[in-house]
Amino acid sequence: MAAAVVLALSAPARADDFYKGKSINLVIATATGGGYDTYARLIARHLGRHIPGQPSIVPQNMPGAGGIRAANYLYAAAPKDGTAIGMLDQATYLDQVLGTPGLTADATRLNWIGRILSNSAVLYAWHLAKVKRIEDALTQELIVSTSGAASRLNWTVLNNVVGTRLKIITGYQGSSDSRLAMIRGEVDALSQPWPVLKVEAEQLLRERQINLLLQTGADKHPELAHVPNMIDLAKNEDDKTLLSLFSSPSTIGRSLAAPPGVPAERVTMLREAFTATIKDPALLEEAHRLRLELDPLDGAALQAAITGTSVAPEVVARARRVAER
Repeated sequence: MAAAVVLALSAPARADDFYKGKSINLVIATATGGGYDTYARLIARHLGRHIPGQPSIVPQNMPGAGGIRAANYLYAAAPKDGTAIGMLDQATYLDQVLGTPGLTADATRLNWIGRILSNSAVLYAWHLAKVKRIEDALTQELIVSTSGAASRLNWTVLNNVVGTRLKIITGYQGSSDSRLAMIRGEVDALSQPWPVLKVEAEQLLRERQINLLLQTGADKHPELAHVPNMIDLAKNEDDKTLLSLFSSPSTIGRSLAAPPGVPAERVTMLREAFTATIKDPALLEEAHRLRLELDPLDGAALQAAITGTSVAPEVVARARRVAER
């Protein structure tokens, strides 16, 4: 009896002590700069204080293959003891539905920790580009730089379903490089989450050097009621259903996940720490100072949203056809 009591009392202490003196690698699926990196590093600066043992959080950029490299690493190769988490490309689950070559990760088996921001990306073009409105892209070529799987899929689908003439360029690492390429005249356009774009490109917006063409999320951002959604380009109900599927990555947005197989008590610990972090006055003050929006969702709700998604086989079949590059 005494031994059982001792074990019961010591178990929480051992769980709390796990992270003491350790570090947690935060894998980021993009290069430095841009929305994923910005939000990942924001949360990294505060998360450790809310995890028992206060481990250090070490950001580790792992760009490659439109986010697939990082997803596969987190899923299969990263430690499964709670010392590795990641901010993956928001299209990881959509890639899985589409059967994207090279992706071996199963997004439904990842342990989702929480969402920092839902994402409605905005496609925007340099003011000298011939395309001034998205409708112009039906008759004029628009050279679009993409560094992530979500945007590349979106533009491919619009070309195949709606008939836009978006020429996709994938050679630039991250939105910062892509934006510089646009300014230099190497490409015409790129996309970024609106909360990030309005900060990073404030001067370009103020001086009207860029035109906002299209939102990719399922819902319009309140500040962009005049900018059409991707779904608005649908010609019929079947197209609308299809484009809704490709708008679904906005639910994941900028989220943290841990590999499958992490002990349940550590997943709970990480989720609770995330929830506390997202309410931390220090994080809120920094986000306000950096003018970064937050749209959090707790890990359990995010997990349910991802694992509870059901797509009709005929929609999957058509989606795979129109996603072919």
